[in-house]
Amino acid sequence: MTDKAANNSLFKKYRTPRGTIPFDQIRFEHLEPAIMEGIKREDKEIEAIVNNPATPNFANTFEAYSQSGDLLEKALTVLEVFLDAESSDKVQKLAQKISPLLTEHSNNILLNPKLFERIKYVYKNRKNENLNTEQKIILKETYKGFAENGANLGKRGKEKLRKLTEQLSLLSLQYSDNILKETNDFSLVITDKAQLGGLPESAVEAAKETAKEKGVKGWVFTLKGPSYRSFMTYSNQRDLRKQLYMARNTLGVKSNTDIVKQIVNLRLEMAKLLHNHTCAEGILKDRMAKNAKNVYSLLHQLEEAYRPTADQEKAEVEAMVRKEVGGDFQLMPWDWAYYSQKLREQLFHYNSEMLRPYLELDRVIKGVFGLAGRLYGIHFRRNKKISTYHPDVKVYEVYDKDYTYLGVLYTDFHPRKGKQSGAWMSELKGQWIDKRTGKDSRPHVSLVMNFSKPTARKPALLTLGEVTTFLHEFGHSLHGLFSKVHYESLCGTNVPRDFVELPSQFMENYATEEEFLSTFARHYKTGESIPSDYIKAIKAARNFHCGESCLAQISFALLDMAWHDRTEPFEGDVEAYERQVMERLDIFPKIKGTCMSTNFSHIFAGGYAAGYYGYKWAEVLDADAFSLFKEKGLFDRDTADSFRKHILSRGGTDDPMKLYKKFRGRKPTIDALLTRNGITKK
Repeated sequence: MTDKAANNSLFKKYRTPRGTIPFDQIRFEHLEPAIMEGIKREDKEIEAIVNNPATPNFANTFEAYSQSGDLLEKALTVLEVFLDAESSDKVQKLAQKISPLLTEHSNNILLNPKLFERIKYVYKNRKNENLNTEQKIILKETYKGFAENGANLGKRGKEKLRKLTEQLSLLSLQYSDNILKETNDFSLVITDKAQLGGLPESAVEAAKETAKEKGVKGWVFTLKGPSYRSFMTYSNQRDLRKQLYMARNTLGVKSNTDIVKQIVNLRLEMAKLLHNHTCAEGILKDRMAKNAKNVYSLLHQLEEAYRPTADQEKAEVEAMVRKEVGGDFQLMPWDWAYYSQKLREQLFHYNSEMLRPYLELDRVIKGVFGLAGRLYGIHFRRNKKISTYHPDVKVYEVYDKDYTYLGVLYTDFHPRKGKQSGAWMSELKGQWIDKRTGKDSRPHVSLVMNFSKPTARKPALLTLGEVTTFLHEFGHSLHGLFSKVHYESLCGTNVPRDFVELPSQFMENYATEEEFLSTFARHYKTGESIPSDYIKAIKAARNFHCGESCLAQISFALLDMAWHDRTEPFEGDVEAYERQVMERLDIFPKIKGTCMSTNFSHIFAGGYAAGYYGYKWAEVLDADAFSLFKEKGLFDRDTADSFRKHILSRGGTDDPMKLYKKFRGRKPTIDALLTRNGITKK
């Protein structure tokens, strides 16, 4: 080991609690050497597999392949954490520098003819080996992965594919970096207190704290989730709402418009090179939906069911506004959240700010962890000895109902400059079972969110929407933590995109259930339980504007499909094309200059290309699944154990529909979703 490697923790076995990443010992300058060495080592490992004189079999080819690249994986996991949650100019520059090297390295493996020959040999002779179910799936998926990524192409085709994948990798990275930079660069600075009209105390305090952080006088509002949502919902300053709306909805218009075109066309070119008519065709064949026809069928079915409700919702808001402001007032997109909230208050006599004092983050954490305890009997213990990448991060060891160790959970709740917007769950270490020793190597997962921050006067107080987001990402975490498979590539959330959202969206159902809220929702000062009238209002308002929300999600999914179900390259105007796709579903006219495609990170930088429909697909599943809990009991242990056994612990070890049917006893139907949303009555 060189001197440089000797001082680099990434080169060593992690001698830390539970083998967690030693963030306190890792420096930025450790990353590049570890990545470069990781590439070299994996190249040698692949070479050893290829040059093995023994007849190819599952053990000396597939298992050997699955065990390669350990150092590279360790280094890239840390880099990904930094890019997502603790980014900086130097981190972004490193990512841009190594991106083409990583793409080349990946292509060198996927397009290695000798390696593919071994894989093909084992696959064709698979009946000669006594393989279990997981091994058969590993064999099938690995073979498909190579074949569908160009292994069968000729020399020219492979050279072309290399160029395409390298270009796409860099463009996606640039797309993401541009959005983060523009989000961080924007500030709405208010120095006149009169312009704070309508804003709740929590939003004003947070804006004051942000101003202090930025070294300016007054109050600062940003495009980060908590700040943006509060201002758009409560500010009575229409001009400022418009200013904030325009800033948020023009992100990337200047920097990413051309990148969108390039990504779309490169993806199509790559799809056709791999013998698919469209990008979507190649992606969907391995999803539950199977093809674009089934995606459109679901989306159009939902549109037909929810459109009347959405139209009625808009009419009700417009009627209220005409009564309050005057008949000539034209409702615009920057008015919707503001006036919707006013109508909600009129109809249900509560708003999200009224709930904040009862949703202190520390209590919410206990409530969410407690929910997992009631359902599955698991336990969480804070471990301050596990190092983190930022002081905000807290780490928990998770134990099963019999107190056997399950895994490690990192939580990172608040926005900051180097952190991407949104919320996500990441796998820092997968789960697998060592074939030789039988030892179960347990997972490490992280929850990263952007919730309301504490202020000098108050702890972090959440909205009900933020609690719902917490439950969503926590559902992904349980999917990772409960994994019980033999091969890491099949563990946890390594399932099709339109199935992966089932565990997360399932957990959201508890957000409005009194039996859950009553376990933790207490006033942060007095300890008083959340009033029963509030809970009744929450349940009554659960479906408030569900029609508009559903149409919005459908329009996003259709936009995704419009970009990725094309058969011809795109040479037109991005904004005009987007308008054409979405205008049928938009309840407001499209505002000139705004564009969702230029900041639609899910599909252009987040792996959801031709997959955004998956949220609605999984919503059908989660409503159907939760209806069984409504029937058997919200915390029924037998039902929860079945959900864990057949869904949460199985990862990608079987066809998703087979797993679902084992849990539910039948295929899912749309009926439970329509009933839950009040579209159809019981």
